[in-house]
Amino acid sequence: MSVSLTQALAREVPGGSRAKGRWYFLEGAVTRIEGTASSVDATVRGSHDYHVTIRREGSVFTVACECPYFSDRLTICKHIWAAFLAAERNQWLLGDGSVPLDPVLEAVDPEDGSDPELRTKPFRPRLDPSGKRAHAAWERFLEDFSRSLTEADAQRPVGKFAGAQIVYVIDRALTLAGQSLALEIHTRTRKKNGEWGKPKSTSISLGEAGALPEPVDREIVTMLLGAPDPYSTSYVGVYGRATFRLTGPLIDRVLPLIVQSGRALLRIRPQPGEEIVPIGWDEGTPWTFHLEIVHGSGDKSFSIDGALVRGRERLAVREPWMVIDGYVFHGRSVARLDARGAFAWLTQLRRSGPADIPSDATGRLVDVLARSGIDPHDLPEELRFDIATESPKPCISVKPLSRQGPIPMLDADVTFDYGGLRVPPGPATTAFDPERRVLIRRDPAFEQAALTRLTQLGFSRHWDYMLARQHLGIGADQFSRVMSALIREGWRVEAEGRTFRTAHAMHSEVRSGVDWFELHGDIDFGDGRIVPLPRLLAGHALAGDATVTLDDGTVGIVPEEWLRRWSGIARMGEASGDHVRFRMSQVALLDAALASQPAIRVDEQFIRARERLATFNGIGPLDAAPTFNGQLRDYQRDALGWFAFLRQIGVGGCLADDMGLGKTVMVLAWLDRLRRERRRLPPSLVVVPRSVVFNWREEAARFAPKLRVLDFSGAARSTEDLRNYDLVITTYGALRRDAIRLKEVRFEYAILDEAQAIKNASTASAKAARLLQASHRLVLSGTPVENHLGELWSLFEFLNPGLLGTSSMFAKHSAAAARRDPQAMELLARGLRPFILRRTKAQVAPELPDRSELTLHCELQGMQRELYDELRDHYRATLLQRIEREGLGRSKMHVLEALLRLRQAACHTALVDKRRSGAPSAKFEALLPLLGEVREEGHKCLVFSQFTSLLALLRERLDEAGTPYEYLDGHTRDREERVARFQTDPDCRLFLISLKAGGLGLNLTAAEYVFLLDPWWNPAVEAQAIDRAHRIGQTRHVFAYRLIATNTVEEKIMQLQASKRDLADAILHADAGLLRELKKEDVEALLS
Repeated sequence: MSVSLTQALAREVPGGSRAKGRWYFLEGAVTRIEGTASSVDATVRGSHDYHVTIRREGSVFTVACECPYFSDRLTICKHIWAAFLAAERNQWLLGDGSVPLDPVLEAVDPEDGSDPELRTKPFRPRLDPSGKRAHAAWERFLEDFSRSLTEADAQRPVGKFAGAQIVYVIDRALTLAGQSLALEIHTRTRKKNGEWGKPKSTSISLGEAGALPEPVDREIVTMLLGAPDPYSTSYVGVYGRATFRLTGPLIDRVLPLIVQSGRALLRIRPQPGEEIVPIGWDEGTPWTFHLEIVHGSGDKSFSIDGALVRGRERLAVREPWMVIDGYVFHGRSVARLDARGAFAWLTQLRRSGPADIPSDATGRLVDVLARSGIDPHDLPEELRFDIATESPKPCISVKPLSRQGPIPMLDADVTFDYGGLRVPPGPATTAFDPERRVLIRRDPAFEQAALTRLTQLGFSRHWDYMLARQHLGIGADQFSRVMSALIREGWRVEAEGRTFRTAHAMHSEVRSGVDWFELHGDIDFGDGRIVPLPRLLAGHALAGDATVTLDDGTVGIVPEEWLRRWSGIARMGEASGDHVRFRMSQVALLDAALASQPAIRVDEQFIRARERLATFNGIGPLDAAPTFNGQLRDYQRDALGWFAFLRQIGVGGCLADDMGLGKTVMVLAWLDRLRRERRRLPPSLVVVPRSVVFNWREEAARFAPKLRVLDFSGAARSTEDLRNYDLVITTYGALRRDAIRLKEVRFEYAILDEAQAIKNASTASAKAARLLQASHRLVLSGTPVENHLGELWSLFEFLNPGLLGTSSMFAKHSAAAARRDPQAMELLARGLRPFILRRTKAQVAPELPDRSELTLHCELQGMQRELYDELRDHYRATLLQRIEREGLGRSKMHVLEALLRLRQAACHTALVDKRRSGAPSAKFEALLPLLGEVREEGHKCLVFSQFTSLLALLRERLDEAGTPYEYLDGHTRDREERVARFQTDPDCRLFLISLKAGGLGLNLTAAEYVFLLDPWWNPAVEAQAIDRAHRIGQTRHVFAYRLIATNTVEEKIMQLQASKRDLADAILHADAGLLRELKKEDVEALLS
């Protein structure tokens, strides 16, 4: 580490010269200086102006000064060191730029005018040839003594305390006005006549404290500056303080030192007419305060006075100048004081004088005497009291908070019972019981532990600005839990004057009827206080206030665990008399609630129902009927077994498999199996979104050709011949319009596809669905709960009416369970488990192919169908005539244009007419719910289209819904960043891509779903798009959906893809040979 010039030279210079030289340098004593890299000439002001010369040759520094000290001793003086410091600041004397590691200082006698070689004397001690000092013993003695004088001289104080004396002024008025000793630091200097001048207030810092001349002052000031002062800022340690407020132990440490220093003053009277007197230390024994209480005239009152006593000396309480706790200021001295625990009395008597207390106030007087800490043995017999130690009992009283916020709160008051005396929490260590005349020693540790326990249980302190007080509060919903815990721990709990009880025992029993179960139960609160189940679950208990008023006026606290388990389930039943009745379909919910209570009694019928439910885990798979045209996978065969289980126990169920697992196929296989097993069955009704009617028809024709299927969604629908069909397909819109007619028909199954359409129980669709008459019910939905558990109620009210109680009750229970009670949530899930079958693709992945390609048919409606038909008719009339006249080869461009416009119209009318951007699109109506379902399931998907204008319209719909997505087309520049975000950001689950920009070269293995919005002529191009997700690195199965508009050119393209694979090349690449093979019939098929 490099060193500075003065650091290298410091070891050659006496400490005294360095200290004084630095002071000279800092005080600006170097008044003139000139220098170079090898020389310095300076003038330094001391008692006179002295000229200093410094020369450097290599590592040797030759110095000289005109001052007597240097001339007499040839020793480095303070003026030379000040010049060195000034040179260093100007970066002189650096020679070649370096500081010598072992510099040599040589002193030059300024009075020797001979040869310079003879004037140079080395600063280091001279050595003889043998290496020993050349000085004689007397010379060494004088040099050592001279050096000690120099060192001592360097330690003498300089600055504002040089020649000054510290004095300490105690301000009487400020001390009596506050709760602390008011002290000021002053300094005074001697006048010319030798007397001390008037003291002046002087601030002093920690840095200056070390330079004070007297050790006692350094000790006192250091303690004062080190103590915290609420009246000052944090900068006083740096900039100094002059005033101090002393309290507690600091007074005991500082006051004796101040007074014993002989420089303590007492300001008796402030300005104007200030009077300050010196005070000394009284070495005598302490003064003792005696509280004197004597009978007044006629022994009917008490007179209270006091005195300070020391031996035979006696002072009236008002006689001293000042009294503080532990000290008496009397005359011109300070003495110690023993107040014997009654300093408060001494202060009161000095302030107000003696007092007379009437005899009828004796009780109040004893109370005040006891709480003031007076020794009862010093009192008259009539005023004496006992002192006792008793164990406290914590007590808490609660009541509704007077000003309620959004969450109901209870206000709590805490007291501690000491043998019948209740005292609030506080810092006091004693409490006085006036009736028993007992001063009770409180247990602060116990009280603090009790208050801490309340905080642990959830109590919190809040400041009420309206009432201007602090209160202890807790949420009303936590009352039962907290009060039960406190009672168990020995607290006395009261609410609005009523005492609380905890439950001793609980009894419950299940009895069965023809198609119902009854839950009987009660809780024993002791002393014969028994409350039946319906009463416990009514009113306040169901609102979260788990208490019940007993016959004797006390309040019973319902066990929290019991209430949490039963209250929600009981809401789903119907209270009647001494029991709660449940439907037979609710056996799973009831069984789940009873699972953790082995002591409950149940009858044989309930046992059988429970055992039948227990077989749910062991349901075996079923095969499809031989007439089913397809091979079911194992998980689909499991679904058939589940359908049979539901049918056997007479309940409805929700098939909630992931999208793409074939829910439609499973239902068709089940209906086909029933058709074959039982020849004569009523028709089954399936209600679907309009966009998937065609898909159901096509799937039924493909997989279950023996099923007689009726499309009941058209305008000419009639209910008269429904019985002639096995499966009736209708839409939610038709269901709403035909609700009255359809409810008159008895169906074997009522099935809702995409059943989230009735998640809002108040909608017309949900109401119409509940009107349907069916022996069995099923719903299909990949997302049965999209926003909250309340949506589940609507589905199950359709499936199993009454299973989940009323809508309002279930909403309260499910919201409370989700928000506050995971156990209640688990109980609800267990109770509903037999009625919901859900498998994810990850669970059944071993049975799935690596890649599934499905076609989703979309049916054009309204304006979109009209526009498409107009375009088709126009091109068929004009284009076929042109081909007839000019031939297909010469009509290629017109054919391309016609096919392009028809394909655009099949996607969205705005692609043909920009003014129709707000018009509906059959493909969007089919796609958007699927995208929502995929996102809800946590999957990612790609959406491809060759029309960027179609993707733009889709983006508008997504933006309106607030759906995050990525987008890529031919104009996108930051392709890598967009791909990286889709691959890594869990919130970005959707990627819109144009064919031209993203059909090749992208690795998008984060996607599991691919949607192809419009078909391409070349199937290989579609395969390449799907391969963006289905490629090396993909660990999940990929599902690809083609959206095809029925009865449009798209459907014809799909047919021609299968029969004429070269058609795409013929049109797109204008291959002459293939164009010659393209027939007029092919174009007619496309335009049909």
